[in-house]
Amino acid sequence: MVSAFIRNVGAAVLLLVAQSYGALADKRVALVIGNSAYQNVPGLPNPINDATAIAELLRNAGFDVVDSRADLGIAVIRRAIREFADIAVVYYAGHGIEVDGTNYLIPVDAILQRDTDVEDEAISMDRLLRILEPVKRLRLIILDACRENPFTRSMKRTIASRAIGRGLAKVEVVNSDTLIAFSAKAGSIALDGDGKNSPFTTALLNHLAAPGLDLRIASAMMS
Repeated sequence: MVSAFIRNVGAAVLLLVAQSYGALADKRVALVIGNSAYQNVPGLPNPINDATAIAELLRNAGFDVVDSRADLGIAVIRRAIREFADIAVVYYAGHGIEVDGTNYLIPVDAILQRDTDVEDEAISMDRLLRILEPVKRLRLIILDACRENPFTRSMKRTIASRAIGRGLAKVEVVNSDTLIAFSAKAGSIALDGDGKNSPFTTALLNHLAAPGLDLRIASAMMS
């Protein structure tokens, strides 16, 4: 049974793609990333399938630009997240990690031998939010990145008190035009699933066809 949380995420995405959140002149741009082929830990079967399905959905919904990428290393992922327009969607499927309350998206070439390496080898959520600040109307970030993370078990702590969380940390968004959707609640892990797509992305794909709901109501229900 699909949770109310996922239904509300789907409602928010639906309103974004169907109603353009305002004037027809708004340029809608999406960056979709699926990281499956990790080089230093076992790969993930579904992210590349999830990203492909979400990218196709956004193209069919009439987005002006859908930049779909697979298996990105740190240098490429840094370049990929630089430019957005009036309305921006970032969808990421792959490994993520939380260190000292900060969430990071993990490129496929990350090694992460020590906890301090995350600052150089991964992309922080704070960085992504800063890059999205110039977007004029609406920013939507969807993270299917709460899977069990093998880096957590092998990573050496340089400071014993440094916290490395299970799943991702909750993000407090101060801007009313920014929505962040996670595949699991803070501190919890989402399953990759046994099908072609993860349960979270499957639920999104199934519920994006629901008839219109008010975006602000949907986002309030998600918060």
